[in-house]
Amino acid sequence: MAQTESDPEELLELSSETRAILEEHSLRPLWEVEDEMGTALDDPEPGVWKWDDIREAIDHIEEDVPIADLPPGFQRRVAVPINTAHAISNSIYVGIQTVSPGETAPSHRHGANALRFSIDGHEDMKTVVAGEEFPMQDNDLITTPQWEWHDHVNDSDETAAWLDVLDLPLVLDSMNARNVFENHELERQPVTKTPGYWDSQYGNGRPEGGAGDGSIPGPFEGIREPTPPYRFGWDEMLEALRQRADNDEPDPHDGYSLSYVNPATGSPPLFPTMTFRAQLLQEGPTDPHFHNATEVYFVIEGEGATHVGDEALEWSQWDVFIVPPDEIHHHEPDDEAILLGMSDRPVLEAFNFYAEAEPSS
Repeated sequence: MAQTESDPEELLELSSETRAILEEHSLRPLWEVEDEMGTALDDPEPGVWKWDDIREAIDHIEEDVPIADLPPGFQRRVAVPINTAHAISNSIYVGIQTVSPGETAPSHRHGANALRFSIDGHEDMKTVVAGEEFPMQDNDLITTPQWEWHDHVNDSDETAAWLDVLDLPLVLDSMNARNVFENHELERQPVTKTPGYWDSQYGNGRPEGGAGDGSIPGPFEGIREPTPPYRFGWDEMLEALRQRADNDEPDPHDGYSLSYVNPATGSPPLFPTMTFRAQLLQEGPTDPHFHNATEVYFVIEGEGATHVGDEALEWSQWDVFIVPPDEIHHHEPDDEAILLGMSDRPVLEAFNFYAEAEPSS
């Protein structure tokens, strides 16, 4: 029997049950979101996306759509929390991506800065960046710099899930900039670096001119060295947070927090457009404050609520929530909680426009 070419729309048809789950919980698959990027967004609202709802949605997407059936381009199976038109905020995009056992999310590269924060990882789940395989263990953070090839390979027998974070809304919408994108000619890029190469080049001993040839090839030129590929292991970050809690006084608004630094500079922000911190909250509410930066949070562990204006966003492990600009807010964990905090503050600081204050009594 002669083979006929499959209709892409037919391949991507979600079941009515999956579609109902996505709509009920304000989620959309990435391949429906990408075409709308580059359009104006409404103002974001406070909101929380519950992990149980996200998990149900991505389980159904995984069942309905293999990665191999997705169209070229952003060939990734992702559920995207929707607040504005196609993202959680005007500056930060987050999505929850899964790769099933034996699958590969094909290699590509783009102008946007990106990172992966492992939710349900495995030592045999790897993201390959700039020629090196980075294992994706639970709560590891792995950078994907501008214009570096990256693919995701699951050689384990369990589905892996992680948080994708990119500055796509800022680049495409607020700045109206071109997001250069390219697919690799191979599904998997060649592994050309030994394990630990990029980590070794950004420790205490560094080659003159930076790692490798001192540059990341591509169409981008700026006033600083790009953020390199790097894996921040969670065990080290957690130990540092514990040491801080045992020895220092907490910040009244954010508890005990440590920033993920740019390995090239040893200082935050991790990217020129976004900063990230691991944040340890202990029992009792933090002091209220407000600022003109957007903050998005992922709950690594614990339960509690963040009060934003008149709303109480109740959260638990692996939930995602947003604090929009200029909203008075404070955190109130039930006991102890650890959050991944994400902010567009570096953009405002670059223009000397960042502002923060406590509400007047």
